[in-house]
Amino acid sequence: MAALLTVVFHVWQQYFVYDRDGAHSPVPNRYANALVSLEVIDLFFVLSAYLLTLSYARAAIDGGSTRPGRVFLFRRAIRIVPLYFLAVTFIWATRNPTLPGEWSDLLHHLTFTQVFDQEQIFYTIGPTWSLSLEIMFYVALVGLGPLAVRACRPLRRRASRVAVCAVGCALLYIGPCLWIAVARYGLRIPHTEWPVYFGPQARFGGFAAGMGLAVLMVALGDRGRLDAKVAVPLRAAALLGLYVLSFSGTEAEDFPTTFYHPLSALLWTLLLYSTIHVRRQGRWHSWLTARWLTGVGLASYSLFVWHEPIMLGLYNAGLLPPDGQSGFPLAVVIVLAVAVAAATVSYWVIEYPASLLGKLKDGQGRSRDFYPEAAR
Repeated sequence: MAALLTVVFHVWQQYFVYDRDGAHSPVPNRYANALVSLEVIDLFFVLSAYLLTLSYARAAIDGGSTRPGRVFLFRRAIRIVPLYFLAVTFIWATRNPTLPGEWSDLLHHLTFTQVFDQEQIFYTIGPTWSLSLEIMFYVALVGLGPLAVRACRPLRRRASRVAVCAVGCALLYIGPCLWIAVARYGLRIPHTEWPVYFGPQARFGGFAAGMGLAVLMVALGDRGRLDAKVAVPLRAAALLGLYVLSFSGTEAEDFPTTFYHPLSALLWTLLLYSTIHVRRQGRWHSWLTARWLTGVGLASYSLFVWHEPIMLGLYNAGLLPPDGQSGFPLAVVIVLAVAVAAATVSYWVIEYPASLLGKLKDGQGRSRDFYPEAAR
């Protein structure tokens, strides 16, 4: 769902026109515009942080062991790097047919440092600035996870161990909020200074929220699972809050716009909590596990990586409707159809074969011996 909505959002950005008369949204109705322009990047951050922090949270709170950091980073690299490197190199080469081209742009993207470059942060494949933050989070988690485990080990009371983990997550969340407040209201740094507001110092709040959700879920265990009469209103409140946040942020200096991402991360966290920690799954879960949706989800990483180059290629080739409010709906349909098809091919041709490399090492990071008999 997040990947599909990301495609819609970027088509909306492509069709948003600025001229001497002002800004012209591709969606004339402001209520519908708030829905279409809803950013979901924070859901990626919250969800990935939640899933990847669970093992560390279990080890810190309830004891046990975790996989070595080198194994974690190896498996993350297998998941992220092959498709990313291939896509970045291919798109960069097509846009720089004469060497040396924008070599610094290629270097920044291949080293996941484009988020720190004011000019080239959105070059080559624009949405992949968020992958640089993901990589930084992986490195941070490998350091912070074992540190939390060691800090909690001497504590006898489970409540104390939970408190240590929760406080750590809270500090990681508050830090970016303070940074944003100082940058915007203290130093008056404009919102177009991309590294200031897109870097880890500003966006790690989403990861912190996901880490906090992992701590909460481990702390609660199977106790206190929500009944439908509680879970459904919480989901509705989270979805309504996300919509209101998107609707109310109209100017860059507005409070909802300034703190959109920290607030959005909390609302996505609430939605995930009220979806996961329930006694009985209902219609909401049936929708989320629909076969067509999980099928798209299988190729969601490929969809995220390829959709913008596909959209720009179709647009520059004149295969999308012209700019204007009437052309936007059809453009969304065309881009989704082509991008989902391409992502499906990309998954089976690139992602799936690359994932088999993960079998080269076992859970402790040792190389597997696939032919023990031949070795003897």
